[in-house]
Amino acid sequence: MKNIYNTIKTFSLAMAILTVTSCTFDEVISPNGPSVAGVLSNASKGQLNELVVGIESTLRSGIAIETTASGTMARELYLFDADPRNTGDLLGKNGIGLDNNSFYSTAQWAGSYRCIKNANTLIEAASNTDAVTAAEANGYIGFAKTVIAYELIQIVKSYGQARVDVSDPSNLGPLVDGATALAAARALLDQANGDLSGAGGSFAFSLSSGFDGFDSPSSFAQFNRGVAGMAAVYAGDGTAALSALAGSHLNLGGDLNVGPKHIFGLGGGDQANGLFKVNGENGDQIIVHNSWINDAEPGDSRVTEKTNVRPDPQPQDGLNGTNETNLYDSNTSPIDILRNEELILLFAEASILAGSPSGTTVNALNVIRNSANLPNYTGATTPAALTSEMLRQRRYSLWAENHRLYDTRRYGLSGSLPIDRPGDQIFTTLPVPLAENDI
Repeated sequence: MKNIYNTIKTFSLAMAILTVTSCTFDEVISPNGPSVAGVLSNASKGQLNELVVGIESTLRSGIAIETTASGTMARELYLFDADPRNTGDLLGKNGIGLDNNSFYSTAQWAGSYRCIKNANTLIEAASNTDAVTAAEANGYIGFAKTVIAYELIQIVKSYGQARVDVSDPSNLGPLVDGATALAAARALLDQANGDLSGAGGSFAFSLSSGFDGFDSPSSFAQFNRGVAGMAAVYAGDGTAALSALAGSHLNLGGDLNVGPKHIFGLGGGDQANGLFKVNGENGDQIIVHNSWINDAEPGDSRVTEKTNVRPDPQPQDGLNGTNETNLYDSNTSPIDILRNEELILLFAEASILAGSPSGTTVNALNVIRNSANLPNYTGATTPAALTSEMLRQRRYSLWAENHRLYDTRRYGLSGSLPIDRPGDQIFTTLPVPLAENDI
């Protein structure tokens, strides 16, 4: 992060300007080219809004590499492309270790901390200007703190640790373990929720169409509470998770796809959905791990909805698979940030952790099962059995969405992952980038 922060520290505020009616981020250069220092005191509302757009844009950074790297390590997919590290390093081929200076270790870290830097800049700028009212400032700050917490959670999921105190680029705080980082994220989310409650009826800024329905202080607070529920579940605090989820966009009887989304575009300065792959191609393709196909319950519609049978399943590097990804229709398809389906699964997990009546958990799991054309759950209702069923539903509902590696690690199941070739290894976290070691 030393390199990341030294870069961001001096960058010009040539931020992405969002056309509100569009689904794309269009990069334009500020005619005055103000520096970061120039917006930290007496920023205009326009400059604050540019920072908001930059935050939302960088929130997407590294998501494709993050997903395929963790998915490969978790044995839910392979990425067949021209880079041998995707089928070599990430699977520990012939005993090789992970490289802490490779794209798979640096991309997500850099993207997440660039977003966090932008958010910290917005917090300071909104706190030191007369261009907005106190309520409007609360809106900017509540938005920014929520995003920072979300990014910290993603970093913990992939790396098992994070650097929480990064507000001062010249005096960065230490790397801390996952539990400490989650505690910090939870505190930040609660602060943000308080800021949002004091932000009035509307934001002074616009969000992209990806946040349609979550673009006011009260509706964005639902997203905040969803993230808070997620963080509490990851911390093993079921009671707090249920409390947070009660204020989120969780809806057991609602559309499973409702929730904020990352949006993509092909315009100048924008970025495409890097997880989209053309059907039937072998040289640049996300291949489904055969265990995901073979372990599915008969009739599970998620198998046929999320994947296609490969017409010509050619092997690569001693690996193969019968199916390929079908998650996204095009290279501009949105990617979910936190949809109702995930919230329902978090609610089921929180109910188990909190010792709620088993029927509460079973009801939530049945919502997910029925949506996949599966019958109601009829297994044992002990906490262990329900946890196993919950993880099974997460495995199929959240395939190739950067969850499986963390789920197996936090439940001590990494050793159950299959070994694809003799000499391969199981890695449970990505290595923190080399640039972090000299801070």
